[in-house]
Formats: sequence, structure tokens, C-alpha cells
Amino acid sequence: MSFDGLFTRSMVFELASVLKGGRINKVHQPYKNEIIFVIRANGKNHKLLLSAHPSYARVQLTGETYENPNEPPMFCMLLRKHLEGYLLEDVYQVGTDRIIIFEIKGRNEIGDLSYKQLIVEVMGRHSNIVLVDKTRGIILDSIKHISFALNSHRAILPGQPYVFPPEQHKQDPFTASEEDVLKWLDFNAGKLDKQIVDTFAGVSPLFAKEVIFTSGLANRTTVPKSFIQLVDKIKKMEISPAIIEYSGKEAFYLFPLAHLKGESKTYPALSEMLDRYYFGKAERDRVKQQGHDLERFIINEKEKNEKKIIKLEKTLKEAEKADKYQRFGELLTAHLYAVQKGMKEIEVVDYYDEHGGTVVIPLDPRKTPSENAQKYFLKYQKAKNALSVVEEQIALAKEEAAYFDNLLQQVESASPKDLEEIREELVEGKYIRERKNRSGKKGQNHKPVLDRFLSTSGTEIIVGKNNKQNDYLTNKLAARDEIWLHTKDIPGSHVVIRSKEPDEKTLREAAILAAYYSKARNSSSVPVDYTKVRFVKKPSGAKPGFVIYENQQTIYVTPDEEMVLTLRNMA
Repeated sequence: MSFDGLFTRSMVFELASVLKGGRINKVHQPYKNEIIFVIRANGKNHKLLLSAHPSYARVQLTGETYENPNEPPMFCMLLRKHLEGYLLEDVYQVGTDRIIIFEIKGRNEIGDLSYKQLIVEVMGRHSNIVLVDKTRGIILDSIKHISFALNSHRAILPGQPYVFPPEQHKQDPFTASEEDVLKWLDFNAGKLDKQIVDTFAGVSPLFAKEVIFTSGLANRTTVPKSFIQLVDKIKKMEISPAIIEYSGKEAFYLFPLAHLKGESKTYPALSEMLDRYYFGKAERDRVKQQGHDLERFIINEKEKNEKKIIKLEKTLKEAEKADKYQRFGELLTAHLYAVQKGMKEIEVVDYYDEHGGTVVIPLDPRKTPSENAQKYFLKYQKAKNALSVVEEQIALAKEEAAYFDNLLQQVESASPKDLEEIREELVEGKYIRERKNRSGKKGQNHKPVLDRFLSTSGTEIIVGKNNKQNDYLTNKLAARDEIWLHTKDIPGSHVVIRSKEPDEKTLREAAILAAYYSKARNSSSVPVDYTKVRFVKKPSGAKPGFVIYENQQTIYVTPDEEMVLTLRNMA
């Protein structure tokens, strides 16, 4: 758990230094469990993200852009009614718990002063965002409703008094001394890191393990000293927010964690670090939830076509025996005098064999000699007719399987907005039925919104993340002499550099974008083809997003998420 009580303390310090005294101008709820406030403070607009997501709960300033729904949820509308235009008077933490309170003041619709508290509980799957009327201590509403049936200690429902989560009665790490640590820990019981978590409020296993690791030989002298030193760093805000990569995983904390034994990258601010850490993570999780039915449909269609190809290839092998069936039929006709009903096979002279050899022909004992010969002639005719049809069906099934494989890659890297475009494409292809929105109206097609990046040399690079966007980018938006890129023989995005002669660095950065937004995202040395847009053609009747191209050159790159984020932030 990275977002512990100690992390919360530092985040509150960062938020207060930037937002205190600011005015809440706008409130948005882009997703079910997340709220965005636009707060004007110190002459600038700041975006404050409050998340009660079960896996990615947090509070931070953000530079990310979020798509807002056409119809704001009820909780968002209530927050707008009670908080827009109000002043943020204070931000503070409750003890060392992961609870942050925003004190808000303003005038209500009849001009009277009104005091509200927005309370954010960052507690994993129990996280919540609660709006409270401070004067009465009554809950106005919350992003998640919790009844007494779910929690016997308190209910989080409109009209109920707000009650804090139950006390854990742990020690305050910020007031503890080395003697206190020594007194409260049992060095003979072992599992010192677990004892630290159980003893001190706001301390996570990550912090406790770092205390034990940095103490070296853990004993009654080194552990208290290490604990106090790390707590003092946090108390004095001597932090270096870091993301640590270790054993194929990632973690973040207030400073690099030596016990994880990985590579650390530090950031100037906690919020900047969290933007980087959660880049794509929360969005991919939302896409997985919102697009589960779509993903399942695409996987099923892909597997269905792959099974169809296997069956058709077996049929093709049978069809390739057409000449053999014709020969058996003709040899049986020539040797009818030697065949009797009830025989299971017959060995006859093979007139087609230059050396005058024999061949054994299987027979159906229930059929007459002439019926057996006729059976082989029928099989010959059927196989001959099937040959051309089956080859055509195999080609179509392979095209369909490749199409759905491409769609699957697009779903994996899609935003919620991209998902709707993929859904529209499947509706247009008559694969699924069109859904109606809440008002009963069908969705309307719109011009695709493309992801834009800026190379380090200042050249614009545009990426299409689904077939609708790819078609629009390549066939309508891009100029004929601009540079077009795509991973070689790998499903992925169309990428266009808005330049006729980009420099080598821009070309490499665009290739990294093409590799990142492809099925080879987690590979290294990915081949990326590039050519001028004029050499990219969409065959007549081809599937959406499918093109052929020529005069290409190939560059090999390794996808780099850090660079992708940098190029996006520059745009």
C-alpha cells in the first residue's frame, strides 16, 4: 500500500500550498468513482482529482485530460449546486489516517453563508467521497452509498450524521521517540516490520520494510534509529517522490525504497509522480469494465474464425484427393467383373502406374460394385467443386480473424471514447446491434478525435488508435507527402508525422509511438515501416483500417512509455 497515512500527510501539505484560498470554478465527474475540481488559486487554474476507485483511490493535482459524459451523474450535479463558486478555506488530514477534509465556504442561493466539508476517505475498496453540511454534521450525499446492513458502525447515506471510521488506537509516529519505539516493539517476537505496522498509525508495510532494511542488522539500537530518521524526513518534507521498478512491477512512495532493489526515478512533486504512475493504468481498468462485453465478443469472433480455418483446411485436404477418387472410380469400372457385393476392398492392376503396379481400393460391403464406383465419382465431383470454394472461404476467414485480432489490440490500448468508436464500427459492419442511450436515441457518428503529440524538435505527430481514427487520419487528414508509419506485419496504429522531411529524431520518436500503440507494446526491437502517405492505399471493399503500402523503409525501435508521456505532455 503506497498511499498510506504518511503519504497522505505529504500530499495534504502539497495540496494546501497550491490550493488553499482558491475558488472552485468547475466540477466534473468523468467516471463513476472520480471527481475533478477546477480550482482557481494563486492566479492559475488547477485540476484536483479525487478518486474513490477500489484499486486506484487517491487525491492529487493532475495535468491529465479526462473525457466528461454528456449527462453528468447526480452526485456531480449536487456538488455543482453546493460547491461551484465557493472558496476552499483549508485542507487537512485527520490524525495520520488516510482521510482528507476540504473545508469549503460560500453563499447559498438565498445569500446566506454556508459551510461544507468534502471528506475523502482513501481506503482501497472502502474509499469514498462524502459531502457534509458542516453546521449540522449531516451527509448531503456521497459517491458511494453504504447502509447499516453493510457497515454496522456507520451508514454513509444522505440525511445521516457523518461518523468517522472506527479508531484503531495506534501510536502517532510523529510524536514517538527512539525510546518509545524500543518500548513498543517486542524484539524477541520477530516479524518487526509487521509489528511496526500494527503499532504505528498511518504506516504501511512498504514503509515498515524500508525501516528494517535501512537499519542493516536489525536490533534494539538500529531499528528505532532508522524508524525515527525516516519519520523525520517526512515530518520536515525532505522527500523525493519516486517510482520504483522491481521484478517486473512498479511501486511509488515518498522516496526511493532501497528494500525493493530496483530502479528508481524521482519527481519534483507527488502529483506529478502519481500522474506518471497512473498513466494509462486507471483508464485501462475502466476500459476493461466498460468494454468487457465488447472484448468478449471480439475474442469469440476471432476464435470462431480460427476454428473455421482449421475445419476448412481439413476440407481442403479432402478436396485435394479429387484425382485419387476419380482414379478409384475408373479402376473399379474397369474391374467390375472382379468385384462382388460384400467385399471390403479389392486389389486391382493400376493402369495409371507406368510400372504396372497394383492398388488396393476400399469398398462399402453394403453397396453393389457399380454403386461403389459411383460413390467415388460423386466424391470426385464434390471435392473438385469444393476446391475453389474452400480456398475462397479460408481467405475470408483469415481476413476476419486478422480483423478481430487488430480490434483486440485496439481495445487493449483504447480510452473510453475510443471504445465507443470501435462499437460504432462493429455496428456499421453489421456485427452487433446499435445501442440506444438513456433518452432512447441511437448514437450518432462523429468526426474522430485523434491523439496528438509533439516531437522534441517541435513537429506534430498524430496517432490513430482504432480503425475509424486510422481511416480518417490516413485517408482524409494527412497530406500526401507527410510521413506515415505502422508496425511491420503487427496489428497497430496508423501514425503520421506532419512534415514532409522530418529529422531523424522525430522519425524515431514517431516510430516509438507506432510501436507503443501496437500489439508489440511490451516487445523490444520492434520493426516499424515508414513511407509517404501518397504510397498508402486502401483497397476497394477492404475492412476499416486496412491499407496496403509500398516504397517503405524499416526502422527498429523499443517502445518507451516515459517518452510517450513526455511527447504527449509537450503537445
